[in-house]
Amino acid sequence: MIITAIAFILIILSKQINLIEIELDYSEEKLSNADISEPKFAINNESRKIYITAREGNFLNKDEVLLRENVRFNSNEFSIETEAVIFDRNKQTAQSKTKSLFKSEKTTISSDGFNIYDKGNKIIFYGKSNIVLK
Repeated sequence: MIITAIAFILIILSKQINLIEIELDYSEEKLSNADISEPKFAINNESRKIYITAREGNFLNKDEVLLRENVRFNSNEFSIETEAVIFDRNKQTAQSKTKSLFKSEKTTISSDGFNIYDKGNKIIFYGKSNIVLK
């Protein structure tokens, strides 16, 4: 009887240790090296606001932020989707060297990157680009 009780207690303890290890492994996977989780910024000019969101961001210096994963630019006139952008908070500029998709009411542009400058008034698309006008 005592041997059975000891065996039962050892089985329970080994299962609890396994559960603790699983929980630790799971929580370590969730941790990221990001400085900001779900960052939100805006480019402001006289006529519009361009809202910027991403899954995570890292400060490169006091003004520049590297935004990564599901980076989205949205305004009333257009949207841009990409995976990595360097956003300068002071100059109100954004640069990407990753595949990007620009959409507006009558235009779609896919490119290898872009540069938004002049407070969002100008956008240059880089690399191999495809334009569809409706």
